[in-house]
Amino acid sequence: MTRAIGFLVFPDFQVLDATGPIAAFEIAARFVPGAYELRIMARDPGPVASSSGLQVIAAPLSEESLDTLVVVGGEGTRTPAICDRTLDWVRRASSQARRTASVCSGAYILAEAGLLDDRRATTHWQRCPDFARRYPKVRLEPDRIFVRDGNVWSSAGITAGIDLSLALIAEDLGEDLARAVAQQLVVYHRRPGGQSQFSALLEMGGQGGRFATLLDWMRERLAEPLSVERLADQAAMSPRHFARAFAAETGMTPAKAVERLRLETARERVENSAEPIDRVADLTGFGDPERMRRAFLRAFGQPPQALRRTART
Repeated sequence: MTRAIGFLVFPDFQVLDATGPIAAFEIAARFVPGAYELRIMARDPGPVASSSGLQVIAAPLSEESLDTLVVVGGEGTRTPAICDRTLDWVRRASSQARRTASVCSGAYILAEAGLLDDRRATTHWQRCPDFARRYPKVRLEPDRIFVRDGNVWSSAGITAGIDLSLALIAEDLGEDLARAVAQQLVVYHRRPGGQSQFSALLEMGGQGGRFATLLDWMRERLAEPLSVERLADQAAMSPRHFARAFAAETGMTPAKAVERLRLETARERVENSAEPIDRVADLTGFGDPERMRRAFLRAFGQPPQALRRTART
C-alpha cells in the first residue's frame, strides 16, 4: 500500500520544515519500498523559494486525495494564512485525507482554516503567546514537541517536524521501523523532554546565561539527587550565594527548576512511550510514582495515566 504524503509550501517557507519530514519518509520508503509517495505542492506551481533562498519545484494544488497532508511553516505563513484559495484547498484536502499535520508555524494555516478549533495543538514556543491570542478556540499546549488530537497532528519548531514524522511512520509501519529511520537520521527516536527545555529554560538564562552549563548538567542527571548543595558545588559557589544568584538569574528557586525539568521530561515519556509509570518516575528523579502523580496534578491538572490516555486518543 502506497501512502501519498502531500507537503504544502509557499514563498519564504522554512526549508527544514519540509526537508526534515521529507527525509524521514524517504528513508522509511527505502526500508519498505513503495510505502510512501511524496508530493510537494503550492498555490503557484513551479520553483518556490524558501526563506533561505533554496528552491523546490512544486506541483499545483490537486484535488487528488492524500493519505496525509503536511502544512509546513516559516516566515511566509502570513500570506497563505489569509489566502482564501489556499485555505479552501486545505479544508478540502484535509477532509479527504486520513490525517492532517502542521510543522512549526504551519499551525497558523490550520487554525485559520478552522481545523484546530476545540482541538489540542502546539507550535513553535516563540509563537505560542501570539498564537494563543489569535486562536482562543485552540487548546494550545506550548510545551509539547508534537500533539495528536484525533486525526490532526501539530508539531513545535522546525526540527520537531522530524519527531512528528517519526511518530507518523511508527503509526504506519511500526515502532521498529521508525526507530531504524531515526538511527539512519542520527536523531532521537523519542526525544526526551518537551520544548520547554528549549524555550522556558532559555528564557531563564539557559542560552548563554550565567547558569547555562549548569542547566544542561542538570538535564543529564535528573535521576540523581539534585540538592541545592550539590548544584552549588557544581557551580563552584556556596549554597546560600548560589540559591540567591540562581533565583535572581532564572526567576525560580533551584528546587523549582529541578522539579520543572523532571516534569517536562516525565510528561514526554508518559505521553510518547509505553514505559511503566513507576519506571518513568525512577528515570526522571521522582522515585515514588505517587510523588510524581502529585507533581503532575499541580502542574498539569491531571495524573500521568490520564495524560497518557489523552495522548493516545
